[in-house]
Amino acid sequence: MKKDKLSGLDPAEMQVKLKEIEDQNFQLRFRMSMGQTEGLRKIREMRKDKARLLTYLRSKELKAGAVQGAK
Repeated sequence: MKKDKLSGLDPAEMQVKLKEIEDQNFQLRFRMSMGQTEGLRKIREMRKDKARLLTYLRSKELKAGAVQGAK
């Protein structure tokens, strides 16, 4: 998930995406522990996507706080 895709999402959609990533991560790690898949690259990508989502959510939260603090 790239930055330009994130800018088009509202915070509620980002929370949904975050939940989906966490669910996929759990399932993939479970399959890896069972030896069914070798998804190390996918796990890394999901971890980075999760970090991007959390960073973008936090920046929006801080901007909203700055706007409220300025009033």
